[in-house]
Amino acid sequence: MMFAIIGIVIVFGAVVGGFLIEKGHIMVLLQPAELLIIGGAAAGTVLVANPLRIIKKIVAGLIGILKGSRFGKPVYVESMKMMYELLNKARRQGLVALESDIEEPDKSPIFTKYKAFTSDHHARDFVCDTLRMAVTGGVDPFDVDQMMDLDMEVHHEEIMQPVNALTTTADSLPGLGIVAAVLGVVITMGALGGPPEEIGRKVAAALVGTFLGILLCYGMVGPLAQNMTKSVEEEHAYYGVLRVVMIAFMKGISPLLAVEMGRRAIPGYVRPSFTEIEKACREAGSAASPAAAPEAPAA
Repeated sequence: MMFAIIGIVIVFGAVVGGFLIEKGHIMVLLQPAELLIIGGAAAGTVLVANPLRIIKKIVAGLIGILKGSRFGKPVYVESMKMMYELLNKARRQGLVALESDIEEPDKSPIFTKYKAFTSDHHARDFVCDTLRMAVTGGVDPFDVDQMMDLDMEVHHEEIMQPVNALTTTADSLPGLGIVAAVLGVVITMGALGGPPEEIGRKVAAALVGTFLGILLCYGMVGPLAQNMTKSVEEEHAYYGVLRVVMIAFMKGISPLLAVEMGRRAIPGYVRPSFTEIEKACREAGSAASPAAAPEAPAA
C-alpha cells in the first residue's frame, strides 16, 4: 500500500545522499524559482491538454495508488461466491427469476450482500446488462461475448485516458527543465559583469532546473504513471474473469463449473485455490437454501 511513497523517498534519498557524499551543498538544490517554473508549467499543460473529467480521474488514480490495489484475492473470492449464488438461482428457478435482481440491483437480496461489488457501478452494470441479455433470450452466447468484449474495450480506453495524460506530463518534464535552465542562463548572461560567486550561483540554479525536470520525470511522475497502468490492467483482468463465468453459464455449463472456469482466468498472484472457491460456493448455497426450502412442501 505504501510502497509508492517508500519508493519515492528512496529515489530522492539516494540522489540527495549521493550529492552530499560528494561534498555538495544541499542549499544549492533548493531553487524555488526553478521548481515553480517546472511545476507550474507542468500543471498548466495538464489543464490545457485535458478536460476536467480526466483531471479528476488523474487525482483519483494517484489516491488509488496510495490505497493499494483493490483487486486482491478476497475480492475475487467474494465475486466468485456472488456469481455462483446468482447463477445457481437462475439454474434452480429459471433465468426469469433474475429479472428483479438485475433490474434493481440495489434492492436485490443477492447483490446487497456484496457491498464491494455493488459499490463498483461499472462492474455491477457489466454483470446486470449481460445477464439481462440472457433473461431476454434469443441472443447467441457468441454475440453476448462480442458485446462484453466491446464493453471492456471501451471501458479500458476510458480508464487509460488519465494514465496517458500523466505519462505525457512525465515526458514533458525534461523539456520544461530545459526551459527553466535556459531562463537561468538568460539571467546569468545579464550578470556577467558581476562577482564570480554570483555568476556561479546563477549557473548552478540554471543547471538545477534541468536536474529537477529529469528527476521528476524518471524518479516520480513516470513511475506513478506506470503504477496506474498496472492498476488499469488489474481492473481489466477482473472484468475478464466475470466475462468467462457468464459466458460459460450461457453455454449451458453448471454454475460450479462456470465459476471454476472463471477461477482459472484469475491472475496467478491473486488466484484463490479450488478449495477456497468451493468453500465460498458452499456457503453461498447454504445461505440460499433457506429461501428455497419453503417451496419443497408445495411441490
